[in-house]
Amino acid sequence: MQELDVRPILEAGGEPFQQIIGFVNALAPGEAFRLWATFKPEPLLAVLAGRGYRGTAMKMEDGSWAVEFVPQD
Repeated sequence: MQELDVRPILEAGGEPFQQIIGFVNALAPGEAFRLWATFKPEPLLAVLAGRGYRGTAMKMEDGSWAVEFVPQD
């Protein structure tokens, strides 16, 4: 499973949306990935659901979030 950690971008006050979309566009068809963020990315869950991904968010002990995105059939 591919992984993308956008926590450093968010912690620096940046907006990682374009990097995330570029990452998703570079995935192989049917490939799942894990995203690391500083908050639960509700808007991104909706955007990627529109692209056929089901996202499952899990809050980590350190307060960050891991979201697994899996292509839906």
